[in-house]
Amino acid sequence: VQLQASGGGLVQTGGSLRLSCAASGLALNNYAVGWFRQAPGKEREFVAVINLGGGFTRYSASVKGRFIISRDKAKNTVALQMNSLKPEDTAVYYCAADRDYRSRMNEYTYWGMGTQVTVSS
Repeated sequence: VQLQASGGGLVQTGGSLRLSCAASGLALNNYAVGWFRQAPGKEREFVAVINLGGGFTRYSASVKGRFIISRDKAKNTVALQMNSLKPEDTAVYYCAADRDYRSRMNEYTYWGMGTQVTVSS
């Protein structure tokens, strides 16, 4: 089983990026998917989660209203649309999958390798 986050890059403040989470050896449509991030020198933190059916989403306070998590069931992927990016959004972004969308970060079963997002001021 392997998860892969992609779509990171360098963007200016106020710009947008769209991250994608794909899986091999795993039907991502059958799992809740969370996005997390870790900035240099900081602990990994929760960003957003979407439940199995896609009808429930939750965001951290720092990204609510700017980021949107969604599923593409046909492609078996989960996207994180990031708008109005700020320098403080700079981090490595990870996607993770678990059966339960209520799981805490350390309870997630599967993790991807992460993708770097850098927001310049």
